[in-house]
Amino acid sequence: MKSFNNKVAAITGAASGIGRALALELAKDKCDLALSDVNEAGLNETAEKARALGVKVTTTKLDVSNRDAMHAWADQVVKDHGKVNLIFNNAGVALGNTVEEAKYEDYEWIMGINLWGVIYGTKAFLPYIKQAGEGHIINVSSIFGLFAQPTQSGYNMTKFAVRGFTESLRQELDLQNCGVSATCVHPGGIKTNIARNARMTASVTALTGGKSSPEKMAAQFEKLFSTTPEKAAQVILNAVRHNSRRVLIGSDAKATDIMQRMLPTIYQRIVTTSFKLTNR
Repeated sequence: MKSFNNKVAAITGAASGIGRALALELAKDKCDLALSDVNEAGLNETAEKARALGVKVTTTKLDVSNRDAMHAWADQVVKDHGKVNLIFNNAGVALGNTVEEAKYEDYEWIMGINLWGVIYGTKAFLPYIKQAGEGHIINVSSIFGLFAQPTQSGYNMTKFAVRGFTESLRQELDLQNCGVSATCVHPGGIKTNIARNARMTASVTALTGGKSSPEKMAAQFEKLFSTTPEKAAQVILNAVRHNSRRVLIGSDAKATDIMQRMLPTIYQRIVTTSFKLTNR
């Protein structure tokens, strides 16, 4: 897909961050939008900004972990817009705790949004995108879909899974030669609210010997966020134009990818040493 003009894009997690930035970049290219999020106030603000750029915008308050709601949204998008060409499965949440102390409900919560939300979005929209004859599925993984980190087992689990799911999907679409493709996105530190809004438990503090609170750890993560959502959106859309299989966003994501490739097991020692030094 070389142009987004006169196309229709559906975006989850569109109330802020990368989702909002994607919506506004696409609107500049005269792409109509179907936006969703659980944050209705932020969603409406994104929609207002996009409409000001002269495109058709519809909004839906949506919990991506709800399979029926996701399929109903896909049906409604095609009913409202006549077609859909792109789905950006962007909605995501973060979780900080140790494996030992994590509750099963915590894992179920993050899997519902970060993984099942991507699966539901892909399966709900893929048949419609094929009907349009030209389209793309964009699934957002993470830098933590490339390497693991302590206290991030739930997040790592979902983002590694998104990567495997999307790479398999891309291969199937290549074999089908159906005019639809897929890209897996691995953002590094993006200046969004994901760390601030993460669920973090006291087990994080215990793992650092009482030296780091969940709030402090979230603040440490945010200090590493160097890429703006606007830049991330531009990189993602450029990757779609070039039909890239994988896109790394930010120098931190690129450095991490190289480290994991060159030191596939030793990198874990590097991470734990860094964790100790940061939280001493």
